[in-house]
Amino acid sequence: MTAIIEPGMRVRLPARPDWGVGQVQSVVGDRITVNFEHAGKVLINVAMAELDILHEDRP
Repeated sequence: MTAIIEPGMRVRLPARPDWGVGQVQSVVGDRITVNFEHAGKVLINVAMAELDILHEDRP
């Protein structure tokens, strides 16, 4: 999964919808740092939690 997630992408964490939309800051292996609207910077291990990628043409 990490191969398709790149810095600058906008994502959501389905397990924490209250965090809002986040922007990927960095990707190192399975660890992705995301800056969320309502939670700030969070380090996500995508081996343990899945991120939904938001596309510009969809909300």
